[in-house]
Amino acid sequence: MNERAVENLKYIREINERAVENLKYIRETMERAGSFTAVPGRGGILMGISALLTALISNRLPSKELWFDSWLGEAILALAIGGWAMQQKAKAFQSTLLYGAGRKFALSLCPAMIAGGILTVVLYKNALFGLMPGVWLLLYGVAVVTGGAFSVKVVPIMGVCFMLLGAVALFSPVAWANWFMAAGFGGLQIVFGAVIARSYGG
Repeated sequence: MNERAVENLKYIREINERAVENLKYIRETMERAGSFTAVPGRGGILMGISALLTALISNRLPSKELWFDSWLGEAILALAIGGWAMQQKAKAFQSTLLYGAGRKFALSLCPAMIAGGILTVVLYKNALFGLMPGVWLLLYGVAVVTGGAFSVKVVPIMGVCFMLLGAVALFSPVAWANWFMAAGFGGLQIVFGAVIARSYGG
């Protein structure tokens, strides 16, 4: 075998090795993308714990206005926890929330959340505090379902559970409203947060 043939074989071998490395990188990248969900597991657990504490505190408050204020504060806290946890999870997965599935998930949450904010103002102005838990749970579930279209399958399942709980809350006695909040934003959030943290990280 002449020198030129040896060089050709060596060149072909190098190309094959690079191709194998590229295929391995592509496969690993696709596996990470397939298992990544922007929904934070541990962050969801923290959100659930804070909601349970809020439910215990708000149940003892003397007025509906104070009850509303306590849950409004909880919503702001949960939003901060969720945003921070999503960012930390994306960083750990070497991903970003500004592009791809993370961005689609975040944007898909917005319509239902905005609708929830508008309805909350209307309900507050008309002192319909008893309807708030059902509306909040229902629309939060809608937001999670739509966002879950760009995530792993457990996320839309979580959203459906919130929707069902919200629908039941709307047709239940007003006295049960706070416990529906605890069951949804507390219990469901903790359960699904644990599932996501265990199965998909973060």
